[in-house]
Amino acid sequence: MAQRGRPKAKLVLSDEERETLQRWARRPKSPQSLALRAKIVLACAEDKTNQQVAAELFCNPVTVGKWRQRFVDKRLKGLSDEHRSGVPRAITDDHVEAVVVKTLTEKPSDATHWSTRSLARATGMSQPTISRIWKAFGLKPWLEDTFKLSEDPLFIDKVRDVVGLYLNPPERAVVLCVDEKTQVQALDRTQPIFPMLPGVPERRSHDYVRHGTIDLYAALDLASGTVLHQLTKRHRAIEFKKFLELIDKSVPEDLAVHIVLDNSSTHKTPAIHRWLLRHPRFELHFTPTSSSWMNLVERWFAELTMKWLRRGTHRSVKELAQSITEWVGMWNEEPRPYVWHKTADEILDSLAHYCQRISESGH
Repeated sequence: MAQRGRPKAKLVLSDEERETLQRWARRPKSPQSLALRAKIVLACAEDKTNQQVAAELFCNPVTVGKWRQRFVDKRLKGLSDEHRSGVPRAITDDHVEAVVVKTLTEKPSDATHWSTRSLARATGMSQPTISRIWKAFGLKPWLEDTFKLSEDPLFIDKVRDVVGLYLNPPERAVVLCVDEKTQVQALDRTQPIFPMLPGVPERRSHDYVRHGTIDLYAALDLASGTVLHQLTKRHRAIEFKKFLELIDKSVPEDLAVHIVLDNSSTHKTPAIHRWLLRHPRFELHFTPTSSSWMNLVERWFAELTMKWLRRGTHRSVKELAQSITEWVGMWNEEPRPYVWHKTADEILDSLAHYCQRISESGH
């Protein structure tokens, strides 16, 4: 039977070309388009018609004819996609630079920071374009962070003292991180809480009823992660002294006691000084002012708040006290110590770099 249509270009493969095409067709990581083209050429090399190859590979005969001819004309290079110039860039590097500079150095007249839409209006660009530029350069004008640099004249000495205690605790001693969480509120919602449902979060009224407050003293054992706590009605030196006495009774007499704590005035009264003189195994290590992040018990307070107090409901101070004691008990059943990693030099270098950034900002 005579062959219909135009005569097909003769397609003969060399051994090297056949091996390359077979590898492209079999390799799992080959793009699907390249694998199909390789299979088309291999089938055409068996002297099959375009219709036969198309039926075998479930593609269009026009596609077969295209890649047959491309291979005959350009061999293996012809199977690659040709470069497409595309539409010329509408947003040039100068436009991008202008957006970045304006975001960093200027503010809108009617707001404290730019939004993508307000900056788009100011620059004449589209909102999606501004969004892409911000994303590329990590710019988030709506986001802010807070910081507080300590003005303690003994800042460096205190950092080295506390960090040295964390990284190299002394032998035959207990290291405790001590602090007070004051004014813990017993709160109850004014209306019933609706439980979580599929697709619906737990719902609670935005307002609440206060039933009083309580103060929580806590001592976190650096080595074991266990917590010793005391609940009091007030926050004075006398309560702190009672907590020291509780620690004294709880720690074996043959161990020294090193306590990391902040610079609260209740920790430095004459009564506390006299008590410490009568208990020489106790040694206090004060964190720098405005540096509560150095006291590891603050991390434990944050966990208590997040997991237990923030969404809890308590109808009385007594109920709140029982709830906190219950949670401390559960924590101590499976304590998890917090591990300090940074050295004093790393902390000081980081702060020095931060101070340099502040001084260069012109403020």
